[in-house]
This record gives sequence, structure tokens and C-alpha cells, in this order.
Amino acid sequence: MAEPAPQRVWRAACSFCGAPVEFRSAASPMAVCTFCKSTLVREDDALRRIGQSAELFDDHSPLALGTRGRYQGEPFVLVGRVQMASGPVGSSGDAVDAARWSEWHALFDNGRSAWLSEDNGAYVMSLAQPALHALPDLSQWAPGQSVIVEQQPWVVGSVVMARVLAAQGELAFKPDFQNAFRLIELRNTQDQVLSLDTSELPPRRYLGQSVTLASLALSGTRDEGPEQAAEARIAGRGLSCPNCGNALSVQLSSTQSIVCGACDSVVDISQGLGAAMAQHQHQNGTTEPLVPLGTTGRLRVDGQVGDWQVVGYLERCDVPAPGSDDEVTFWREYLLYHRQRGFAFLVDAEDGWSVVRPITGVPADQGRGRMLLRNIKYRLTYSYQAQTSHVLGEFYWRVKVGQRDKVSDYVGEGSDHTRRLSREEAGGEITWSQGQTLTADEVMKAFGLTDRARAAFERDVKPLSSLSDLGSRVGVWVFLGVAFVVMLFALKACDDDCDQVRDRFGQASVEYQQCRSSSGGSSGYRGGSYGGFSSGGFHK
Repeated sequence: MAEPAPQRVWRAACSFCGAPVEFRSAASPMAVCTFCKSTLVREDDALRRIGQSAELFDDHSPLALGTRGRYQGEPFVLVGRVQMASGPVGSSGDAVDAARWSEWHALFDNGRSAWLSEDNGAYVMSLAQPALHALPDLSQWAPGQSVIVEQQPWVVGSVVMARVLAAQGELAFKPDFQNAFRLIELRNTQDQVLSLDTSELPPRRYLGQSVTLASLALSGTRDEGPEQAAEARIAGRGLSCPNCGNALSVQLSSTQSIVCGACDSVVDISQGLGAAMAQHQHQNGTTEPLVPLGTTGRLRVDGQVGDWQVVGYLERCDVPAPGSDDEVTFWREYLLYHRQRGFAFLVDAEDGWSVVRPITGVPADQGRGRMLLRNIKYRLTYSYQAQTSHVLGEFYWRVKVGQRDKVSDYVGEGSDHTRRLSREEAGGEITWSQGQTLTADEVMKAFGLTDRARAAFERDVKPLSSLSDLGSRVGVWVFLGVAFVVMLFALKACDDDCDQVRDRFGQASVEYQQCRSSSGGSSGYRGGSYGGFSSGGFHK
């Protein structure tokens, strides 16, 4: 079927190179010339050049200018794009590049503008809203704070400094490529996102809702198989590890970090390929996941059964306070990918397995460590600092070994005791995730793993004295041996920070002795995070 013709199109020649520049909306004040990257402002019947946009980095998105779709029954077309970077408030210069993402300008056939943005491995469609009548003191807002905006309750999800890196096509505002600005994201219990862009006063305001690309009925995307095409494009440009030169194979269109299979270096590809790939992080030691990378399993996630592929693997541990006698605990998280539904996490902890997904909204705070989300009541079980100690595979955020996040875990009450809820805070952002526990049998069956691996999967091990056969005893000893080896790797990774403390304060210092005491004390499984990962920054 032929693409519907736009009702109104305005064309003019680029004032720098003379190439034709097209505007589909009379409300669009500027565009970026496709040929010379000039930033052009409309002035009556002519275009004035005010600068030049940087080159777009290839994020291998399946979206493209001209892609058409439908949202809430209304047809739209993608006419522009901006690539953004953000970092914690107070950062400047390169520090603002902690997270990168793309936002696509969607123009509806009825003339309304919207933005299709990346958000924790998923997408959010945000519609422009009228300016605020009364401007609150935004400088006092912080992540986790409850606020009222035009008589509506919200929770601050993130406060970051952001800047526009590059632009393409027709935009609804004039981008500033030089200056960073405060970007605030609010979330509510109705799974909505309210974004406040303070690059202008009063701030531009957008109200968003989580969407999947499948629900948008897209046509005219970059290709039919974005993952395979992305891999082919990258391979054609000679993607190799900047540390050892080993060839890297990227499978996902949204990948921003990948771990080299030869030297275990964590390679940042969020800025594209080439010189930017010099940013990498080497990690020592290797660990084999119980569920191998690349394995596809059939799991029920959010009430829907689907095929999920293991694309990433993390080992994490908590960080006891200096001088405390708390246990060092550790757990594993597998990043799962579904082409139509995005990402989820399979979590392996001592108290069992669970599968969770980041949510768009926030739970309702009931007080005294109680939360309410989608009619399920949760109670707080643990709050701690979580540290990433080892990674393998690909990730949709810029993963870093040694990164620390504030984590709070919740368990469902009463008959909902198998439900899980987690809150993570890092880089000026709070991410909530919700999920469900799984049995070892369910995980093994989903991923087609044989009974030979059962001992390593079981978590609720019976006392040795209660076992009646030798085979069961051997299985338990195999599991304990595997757990002990994993514990050594985790403790070694979580103890690396003590070396830095020693180098800074000296081997005889109180700081170093406290670090050694907290890292080298008793250890075990407490259960750890219930999944989800705060990648830092707004709309990753």
C-alpha cells in the first residue's frame, strides 16, 4: 500500500548548500539539512543557518525518518531525531555523557507533535503539553521526592544534566548543541511519565506512556530484521576489541556495552564505532553462567508466555558499611531480550529464582516500608548498596564493573508472597522493577537444561543428615562446591576496592583495615537484588 501523502508540505533551499529542505508541519521552527548538517531556522519564506549539527552516531535503531505508525488510533510519521546525553546534576563536560539515547520526533496527521523515546530498554511515547501555569522551584527537586504538579501527585524519577549531541530532520524546537540543561522526569502510579525540559522557560512539558514497537504497527522501518542487520553493518565496519583485537559480534540493535569473549574487556559502543571505542574496561577472571549466553527460553513474563534470549550476564554483591559485621552477599542477573517486548531480568539468588521487568510508573507508598503496585501489597525486606563485580555479553546501558547502586527489595504480602519489587538508584535516576519468583524446575525446563545441572540450580538445599541416598549427597556436595567457587570470585571482585583504599590511605590505616574487615568477614547468600538495573540518566 502506498504511503499516504502529507496534507501540507513546505520546502525551501538550504541557505548554505542549496539542497532542498522539507517541512511537513507549519509549526516546526527548524530543521537540519540532510546534506551539509546545517541547523536551519525558518524566517518567512527562507531558511537561516545558525550552526551545524554534529554527525549522528549509529545506534543501529530499527527506526528511521519516514517510518509510519499508529498511536491511540491516530497515524503518525517520524520526521526528526535528536541524540541526547546526560549525567548526574553537578557534572560538566564529558561527565554529562554518562548515558546516551535517541528521541524521534513523531508528527501526527492531525498536526500534533510527540516524541518516541528510549526508556530502560523499552519505549515511551510522549505528547507535548501546555506550559505550566505556576512554575515550582525545580532546583529543590531530587529523585524519590513526592511533588504536586497542577494538583496532580508525582514522584521524581530522575534529575540529570542533559545536552543535545546531534540532530536530524525536522524538529519542534531549536536545539542548543553547546549548553547542558536540567532535565527532570516524574512518574506516577498510573504508569505515566512527565518530562520537564528546562532548556527554555517555562519548561517544555511532555506526558508519556510506555509502548512497544509492535503496538505501534510500524511500517517503513530501517529493515525487517533489525538485530541481524545491525550485526551485519557493524561487522562490515570491522568491530574489534580495542584491548586485544578480538572480533566482536553485536547481536542487538540497542546494545551500548559489549564484553569481549577473549579478554573479558567491557567495551563501550554507545558513541558509535572507531576512536570512541577506545573507552573500555578490563576485568580479571572468568565465570561461566549457569544459563549460557545465547540460550533462548520460553518464560512467562508479566503474565504472557514468550521466547526470551539470554544476552547479558552480571554478578553483583552488596557492600557492607565500613566497620560493620554484615555478611557480603552475592547473586547473578541474566539480561533477557524479546524482539517485541524489550528486556527482562532473570535473577539467581540463594532464596530462589525470579524474573522481573522495569516498570514505567512507580508504586504507591503506603508508609512503614509498605508499597502498593497494581493491587499487590509489598513489604520492604532489605536496603543496601549493590556493586557489579563481573559482566559478560551485551547490555542496553553503559555497564561498568565496580558501579554501585542503592537498592531496596520488597516481597509481596499474604497470598502474593511470590511477587517481587525492587528499587534501584544511580546516576540521578530511580528505576522500579516488578516480577515473580520461579522454581529451579521452571528455569531448567524453560531453557532446556538437563538434570545434570540440577544441583547447581537448586537453592533450598536439605540438611545432609536427611538425605537417604548417595546420589542426593553427591548432588549437594557438587552444589556446595559450585557455590564456594562462585563465592570466591564474587568476594575477590568485591574486595578490589580495598586495594584502592590501601593505595590511598596506606596499609596500616584505619580505612584500609575497615575495608578488609567488611569485605573479608562471613559471607553467604541473602537473596540480593530482585533485578532491574538503573543505568543512569533520562530515557536511556
